[in-house]
Amino acid sequence: MELRVLRYFLAVAQYQNMTKAAHELLVSQPTLSKQLADLETELGAQLFIRGHRQITLTEEGEYLQARAKEIVQLADQTAANIQADQIITGRLSIGAGESVGMKRIMKVVSEIIQDYPDVKIHLVSGNADEMETALKHGTIDFAVLMGKRDLNKYNYLSLPEVNTWGLVMKKGDPLALKETISPNNLIDLPLLMSEQAIEEHPFQDWWGNLDKKMNIIGTFTLVFNAQLMVSQGNAYMITFDHLINNSNSSNLTFRPLSPILTEPTNIIWKKNIAQSKVAQLFIKRLAASLN
Repeated sequence: MELRVLRYFLAVAQYQNMTKAAHELLVSQPTLSKQLADLETELGAQLFIRGHRQITLTEEGEYLQARAKEIVQLADQTAANIQADQIITGRLSIGAGESVGMKRIMKVVSEIIQDYPDVKIHLVSGNADEMETALKHGTIDFAVLMGKRDLNKYNYLSLPEVNTWGLVMKKGDPLALKETISPNNLIDLPLLMSEQAIEEHPFQDWWGNLDKKMNIIGTFTLVFNAQLMVSQGNAYMITFDHLINNSNSSNLTFRPLSPILTEPTNIIWKKNIAQSKVAQLFIKRLAASLN
């Protein structure tokens, strides 16, 4: 079936008259009649009931009409996309640690996938150093970094979501009665902390000279795994807010540190490289979400 012939068929189905359809299509009536007769021969089915003044569709004709509309619409949209340089496809790779800022990013990504079903998403988890390395090597398109870092060598967007440090514990723990957690409250507690937090020392100023009294029994890269240990009542976890399950069915709770300790969230990508269309669209939509 040729697209041109399907357009002829749809015009006749719309006007229910060969003469009117031929006039709108700017073709002769004999040419139009022959094209439709050839279409019926090709499909092996009668598509029209030809009356004296009006043409109506057979059951097979009604079926073809519904499908032909979809085919023509798809063809027109495809042509328009090509002409407007709007084809969006390919894979979008994002590397990140765990952060409340990922909610905004995932919302943007979900909307892109909904609008452009051919787009695929690849998510990579890791700390900031690992994500910067992956970005440098080209294995990811974007890296989401938490914390204060030198961003001058990258293009970047700063997200409004701030990551607040705090203590995760069982709901029945005495510290859960407090609104905030001070450095003195952590002395000798069995603490789990992220490797990045220890390596980058954001807590040195916060707990000051109590450093040697902190009992860090282990490190983690994923909060989900660490909270399983906290659920057993054998440890406490220092992490960002909004990362644990705070539902009524959870036995864990979060309390922010005091003085408050926060980290910014930035998404970065390489300078001076040609971005794919899907990457350009992601940057555009993420930037628009910040306004």
